[in-house]
Amino acid sequence: MMKTVPAGALAGVRVIDASRVLGGPYCGQILGDHGADVLKIEVAHGDDTRQWGPPFMGPNSAYFSGANRNKQTHILDLSTPQGREALFEMLDTADVFVENFKRSTLEKWGLTLESFRSRNPRLIHCRVSGFGSVGPYGDLPAYDPAVQALSGIMSVNGNAQSGPLRVGLPVVDLTTGMSAVIGVLLALYERTLSGVGQLVETTLYGNALAMLHPHTSNYFSNGKNPVRTGNAHPNIYPYDCFETAEGLIYLAVGNDVQFKIFCAHVGLEPLVNDERFATSTQRHINRDALKEILVQHLRTYHAKTLATELIHKGVPCAPVQSVEEVLSDPHTKAQNLIVELEPGYRGIASPIMMSRTPPSYRYAPPTLPETKDTSDD
Repeated sequence: MMKTVPAGALAGVRVIDASRVLGGPYCGQILGDHGADVLKIEVAHGDDTRQWGPPFMGPNSAYFSGANRNKQTHILDLSTPQGREALFEMLDTADVFVENFKRSTLEKWGLTLESFRSRNPRLIHCRVSGFGSVGPYGDLPAYDPAVQALSGIMSVNGNAQSGPLRVGLPVVDLTTGMSAVIGVLLALYERTLSGVGQLVETTLYGNALAMLHPHTSNYFSNGKNPVRTGNAHPNIYPYDCFETAEGLIYLAVGNDVQFKIFCAHVGLEPLVNDERFATSTQRHINRDALKEILVQHLRTYHAKTLATELIHKGVPCAPVQSVEEVLSDPHTKAQNLIVELEPGYRGIASPIMMSRTPPSYRYAPPTLPETKDTSDD
């Protein structure tokens, strides 16, 4: 269902989104949320993630629905000359082209990366891939969890008992989609100066490495391979999760002032003058001793009450909430972070808020059209 809404920051920008799965489609959704006209190119059976369920939202999987609103779908068989020519005709008038084809697929079709911009020099070609086209892993297939494993993300996630763990969401895909958007916006701005488009490329592998802060910077500094610290921060303490009489609380005490306020509130004032805990550096060095004290002491508190009291005193912290709890949190409602569109679609709003050109939600994720193929119409 289309709604009448103010034009977004990208109103008038035409995007052809021929990507599949998550990284590329998430890029297309962000562009669409901010006003771009996004046309999603799919094969007859649709993006693979349409069937990644249950659960489903109508005919689409919930997974597909989470990355494909504000788009319309067009079916093309790009394995045929007619389908490829139809795509090129669309690109002739497009501003942005988002794709994640394998290079071997392009070669099989007789295409090069430059071919997409040869007919339309103003086209911004955004390419999302697993590993890029050069290097030992160049052009190999990639999914998020495999890249988490290869890139070192899994090695720092978890604790000594659990072993390496996958982050519980497709963080590599999502950040790759965000980087793709940043690249597109940079290229759109540069085009206003030069008058021509360019190739924007981002990879799951590169984004995974970019997320390894502070582990990579720590390694560059001390040459020590990072170890898994569970919920605890590798550099500062207390920056950890603690059990209370009712629920879990995460303390994110980032400086000495916050530590002093925390200790005063929970009746642990002597810790402030204890040389083992008086400074951030000492608390890091003596974290095991401090953790033992806090584990015992915080068991008598209630997580949500304590977190509310502390955060209003300037100590960053939070109760550990479930997905159900955060979606019903009054702050989620106050920030208008849940989007509802007919028929029966709900999703998370864009986190980018703009005063004159806010994001808008015009189309629910598209269903596959009745026609099988329009490539030779």
